[in-house]
Amino acid sequence: MKKLVLTHRLHEAGMQLLEGKVDVTITNTGKPQEMLPELVDADALIIRIGSIDRETMLAAKNLKVIGRPGVGVDDVDVAAATELGIPVVIAPGANTRSVAEHAFAFMFAAAKDMLHSDFETRSGNFAVRNTYKAIELFGKTLGLVGYGNIGRELAKLSAAIGMKVIVYDPFVKPESIEQQGYQYEKNLDQVLKSADVISLHVPLTDKTRNLIGKRELDLMKSSAIVINCARGGIIDEQALADALRDNKLHSAATDVFAKEPVDETHPLLKYKNMIVTPHMAGLTQEAASGVATMAAAGVLAVLNGEKWEKVANPRVYEHPRWQNGK
Repeated sequence: MKKLVLTHRLHEAGMQLLEGKVDVTITNTGKPQEMLPELVDADALIIRIGSIDRETMLAAKNLKVIGRPGVGVDDVDVAAATELGIPVVIAPGANTRSVAEHAFAFMFAAAKDMLHSDFETRSGNFAVRNTYKAIELFGKTLGLVGYGNIGRELAKLSAAIGMKVIVYDPFVKPESIEQQGYQYEKNLDQVLKSADVISLHVPLTDKTRNLIGKRELDLMKSSAIVINCARGGIIDEQALADALRDNKLHSAATDVFAKEPVDETHPLLKYKNMIVTPHMAGLTQEAASGVATMAAAGVLAVLNGEKWEKVANPRVYEHPRWQNGK
């Protein structure tokens, strides 16, 4: 039976799909060097939390497929995997609604000052209601940075409550956005200046790392809300902490951090107008089941020689390993 290494246990639906089809080893770590003893003879790897680099792939000589129960592959050396003929299986769309709803919930919680008010009320400060920090979202402008599946879903939810939606995404045709009744904006700075709520929905790449830094935060309204349910590292976290400290923003909310798990001394955790969750936007019961089963099914298919379509590196099938139907 072929060996599959899991960094961490999947949702039970995914585990059931794997049962009896592969020999599963769970490392409970996603650090390449710590996984290596198990990867040396492994045929497959599914990374729930963790990473894999070129050096580790070269050492894992039997490795035929890498799976990610999600769409983020910033912690996988995709170029190296492609060069080695290793498909990187992803699970696109399975957590779209879950993440969009999380961003939508962030928007309300921040706009209504809910977490701060909850804490103050529990502490006996009923007068917190008189700070008038809460704002209405009706008539406000949502600025979407990225218009993939999640961005599109959030646009629908926001438009339904009477928000105006403007979109920045250089990879999407303006007419496809305007046909939905939203405004296309080719200039990111203009979105940052205009929006009351800015929500990020882009992958982490060399071009998007620290996409939102001090300069960009300074462009925003002092009443703006910033939301990140995409990837840690897209926002310069120290710059965001400084902006919150100096009251340059209404508030912010993030589900992701550049380094996870987040340390309790992280500067963003100091501020009452900062809402944080532990990278759980895509972990509803429905989404966790969906991404786990999609990733597991893809990995099993590749192990059986199938050219699974849902991969981060479709060019991998040009590799000699995949010629002649292999």
